[in-house]
Amino acid sequence: MDAVQLTRALVDIESTTGAEARAAEYLYGYLAALAARTAGVAERMPVTPQRFNVLATWGAPLVTMSTHIDTVPPFFASREDDEFVWGRGSCDAKGIIAAMVAAVERLLEAGTRNLGLLFVVGEEKDSLGSLAAAKVNRGSKFLINGEPTENKLALGSKGALRFELVARGKLAHSAYPELGESAIDKLLDVLGDVRKISLPSDELLGNSTLNIGTITGGRAPNVIADEAQAELMFRLVGNSAVVRDAVIRAAHGRIEVNEALCTEPLRMQAVDGLPTTVVAFTTDIPNFAGAWGKPLLIGPGSIHVAHTSEERISKKELSEAVHLYEEIMKKLLANDL
Repeated sequence: MDAVQLTRALVDIESTTGAEARAAEYLYGYLAALAARTAGVAERMPVTPQRFNVLATWGAPLVTMSTHIDTVPPFFASREDDEFVWGRGSCDAKGIIAAMVAAVERLLEAGTRNLGLLFVVGEEKDSLGSLAAAKVNRGSKFLINGEPTENKLALGSKGALRFELVARGKLAHSAYPELGESAIDKLLDVLGDVRKISLPSDELLGNSTLNIGTITGGRAPNVIADEAQAELMFRLVGNSAVVRDAVIRAAHGRIEVNEALCTEPLRMQAVDGLPTTVVAFTTDIPNFAGAWGKPLLIGPGSIHVAHTSEERISKKELSEAVHLYEEIMKKLLANDL
């Protein structure tokens, strides 16, 4: 298949986080067939009893390309027009998978060895795939991670810090609020204080940001709420401890603060001849913890349409990405960076 055909084939297999098995099995089959023709090895790397990463290697991999199999919901199938391939995961990150596979196929045709492909589960939610892969070291010196950067090499990416806030109160009839204790009022008071936190900024990465992603709680309009929750996501440009300590102080003695995720911001190297960018999203790179080599971050597609009902990838960018990945791998294999 060419990159467009493979993108569509992958997009048409639903693989929201936690339900990646069918897409992972398809990828394993595709790469196993490629490996059989080219003296490589393809394997399933267990993550949980139901979930697995897919790894294919040709020789001892000095350079590994990697991205994620899972997508956010909701699923919608592929379609294409003259300019774009549309569908869930088309740019984040199934088009990237297709471009990486096509680049490796071209390299193998030219006799290139010592390279690998690693496709992981869970990036959009729990990062279990990259965390599992970090426990395995196959000797790779460089990791090319794929996310939608419009084919520009990312010099930095923001970190992420996610919390669940839990407030508890006492039930009462809403006509007699003095007999109860509103968990929603507690939560709103703390959220108000959290929004007043002065967040760090950085010359390269820009400003830290806060998103209050979900708020739930209460039982009925005429009942004083005995429970309420909120989920927060900070995009970090500096040490997570600064923001973490501020959130804990804001909530102290009033509600529970449960940390769900922490990924520190990253700075990465430039490559001569490639345009660069800085991205505000978080990737799996920190979770690999260097086990697969020095990281680079680049991929086709725009993050601005990822996770939306308009998700799509330009066929032109997809084709350019195949060439980019091929050339970057050649440089890395030749230690020409």
